[in-house]
Amino acid sequence: MSEHYYSKYTNAKSDERTWSFLLRGTSLTFTTDHAVFSKGEVDLGSRLLIEAFEMPVVDGDLLDLGCGYGPIGLSLAKDFSERHIWLVDVNERALELSRKNARQNQLANVSVKESDRFSSIKENRFAAILTNPPIRAGKRTVHAMFEGAHEALVDEGELWVVIQKKQGAPSAKEKLGELFGRVEVVVKRKGYYILKAKKV
Repeated sequence: MSEHYYSKYTNAKSDERTWSFLLRGTSLTFTTDHAVFSKGEVDLGSRLLIEAFEMPVVDGDLLDLGCGYGPIGLSLAKDFSERHIWLVDVNERALELSRKNARQNQLANVSVKESDRFSSIKENRFAAILTNPPIRAGKRTVHAMFEGAHEALVDEGELWVVIQKKQGAPSAKEKLGELFGRVEVVVKRKGYYILKAKKV
């Protein structure tokens, strides 16, 4: 079986690099490595999601589902210091990088945990869940992430998703509509859709 950024382990040789990136008006420092998604810069989809996100009115923690090296969750932890942010992934190298990046950006309101979707955080409930889902893992996996998110949100909580039109945005929107009832397209730019679904 070939190795992907959503694999638990990697045999790829480590070659860490550190760089800074401006997100939500703040410069953050990230260390990345081989075998993690978009290691050279914060990818456009994640940037659009980060910049579009608005905090729901309900109280509660936030979740970065499939966090990679952490740009989504850590940028929100920086901007919303009164909220606790959870970052979960299956990729062990990505998780170590997320922990390192939380430390080097001096973010204390963060928990980083290994979890296959919601397997390790079944008892947690969230005010908002954000994800740039692993499209290459297949539609079944992505839609299972949406189903788990619906369960894990508090009432009035929101799921925010970035997905390209050519990689399944229409079917993702349809699936979210089935689960949540109503889905809003917050942003459409360069083939990317930012979808927001509220649990009612």
